[in-house]
Amino acid sequence: MATIISNEAIKLINKDDAVTHAATFEGNEGNEGNEGNEDNHPIVGDRVIKGDGTSQEAWKNWSGLQDMPRFDITKNFAPHQRVCIFAPHPDDEIIGCGGLLQQLTANGNPIVLIHVTNGTQSHPNSTIYTQGKLNTIRPQESMQALEILGVAHQVTTVALNLADGEVFTQQEQFQQKLTSIIQADDILITTFMRDGHPDHEASGQVVASFAKQQHLACYQVLIWAWHWAKPADSRIPWHCAMRVDLTTEQLQRKIEAITCFESQITLDESTGNPPILSAQTIARISQPWEVYLYESYR
Repeated sequence: MATIISNEAIKLINKDDAVTHAATFEGNEGNEGNEGNEDNHPIVGDRVIKGDGTSQEAWKNWSGLQDMPRFDITKNFAPHQRVCIFAPHPDDEIIGCGGLLQQLTANGNPIVLIHVTNGTQSHPNSTIYTQGKLNTIRPQESMQALEILGVAHQVTTVALNLADGEVFTQQEQFQQKLTSIIQADDILITTFMRDGHPDHEASGQVVASFAKQQHLACYQVLIWAWHWAKPADSRIPWHCAMRVDLTTEQLQRKIEAITCFESQITLDESTGNPPILSAQTIARISQPWEVYLYESYR
């Protein structure tokens, strides 16, 4: 699973095109101007985020999700083990791992939250959410969300400050930064290396590759895959999947924490663009479960 796109392939991707797709994928999924790239995007291929995506009900009714092995944090993570969670953009740690974060805190695990980028490209051409403002706003929203979850006291946040939308072009810099952050016996949590957003895929591939090199446990969380994939979709290695069940209280806190990302859930009045996280997206990620893919690199 840990294959990083080659430098030669990266050189073929126009920088502005990569940034445009990152903004589109992270935000306005229904942007019709992106439809022509559905089958040939140089990074995500056919894993394109557009339209409303697969419905919440389709996933809830899928027997494969019901039958998926449950993952118990208390039985698999020793309380002393440090857990490093990689968020390509501030909010991915909540929408992907809001339940896990609460369970890790209850288990006593020290947590390091690594923001790969600060998500400054989420609102192109906006006068309300300029890149400069987002550089401050989005990390602040993340901190507020961690407070709502009740985990902030146990989380250390690190910003890698890679350019939003260009993580694939900064693979080497990313890997170099990991050597100064990751410790022996750390558990790594990252986005799925085929999640459908270029920055998510880049983060997943770089972190999984590093984990394999260092023989560390690595878990990949599904986020945008819930949008473009279908139940039993062959593009997802379900044989590696485990389900983390959330209590009613944990789910409620996660939903409340998502509302902290005001920049992502409100209409941009300066451009008329819809919220980055649509109502359908929020409903799809507000389930009493989270799914992680695990492959042992030990």
